[in-house]
Amino acid sequence: MTLAFFSDVHGNLPALEAVLADLDQRRPDMVFCLGDLVGYAPWPNEVVNEVRRRGIPTLAGNYDQGIGLGSDNCGCAYKTDAEKALGAQSIAFTNAVVGPTERRYLCHLPKHIRLDFDQEPCTLSLLLVHGSPRKINEYLFEDRPENSFLRVLEDASADILLFGHTHKPFHRTFAYQHKGETRYRHALNIGSVGKPKDGDPRAAYQLLHLDEHTSLTDPHNIRSELVRVAYDVEKAAQAVENSALPNEYADMLRRAY
Repeated sequence: MTLAFFSDVHGNLPALEAVLADLDQRRPDMVFCLGDLVGYAPWPNEVVNEVRRRGIPTLAGNYDQGIGLGSDNCGCAYKTDAEKALGAQSIAFTNAVVGPTERRYLCHLPKHIRLDFDQEPCTLSLLLVHGSPRKINEYLFEDRPENSFLRVLEDASADILLFGHTHKPFHRTFAYQHKGETRYRHALNIGSVGKPKDGDPRAAYQLLHLDEHTSLTDPHNIRSELVRVAYDVEKAAQAVENSALPNEYADMLRRAY
């Protein structure tokens, strides 16, 4: 069985369309979206409606939550006054253009999805969140201390935690003892479709492969695959520049930072 996960589209319709076309070719068994459909690019309604049209189970991201509530706060951790000023323009633009049906959809999205697999070859509990199990806008970065990361996973009772929000993909494993046996928990950041921040402007999503080799007793037997999909970045960047959004967000798309 192959499961697909994508996140952080952020209103970037060309990137989403490229990812969905790639998924149509690969035909995974299930597809999930981990939130932040809107913000920073000029197609919030189109993105929401394409995800809805396909019936993809979707979580609320912090930006979705802000727009769903009609708030001027997206729950983003902007570090400088300049970033805050740009962010204020982005959420004002998105609030102005998002439709009432799309806003209602964003407002009622769930915060977690749990997938429990009880059959052989092994029992697995997958928890899907946007930021972390504790807060929708908590950042789980790759350099988080191992003990802290493991505590997050243990408290969530998750063998595999899948999340986005940082726009920087990674897969980390953490050993722990269970009835005298060494087992492993896994943390997978699935990257960003529409606003990567890892220097690679291509859209990113994650595949998780479950088969007869799947095991929690071997750190290498949970097989994840980061997929990068090329799309017309310049088209998206120029659309940002032709909108009321700050031009800085176009440069972020081109340079993936």
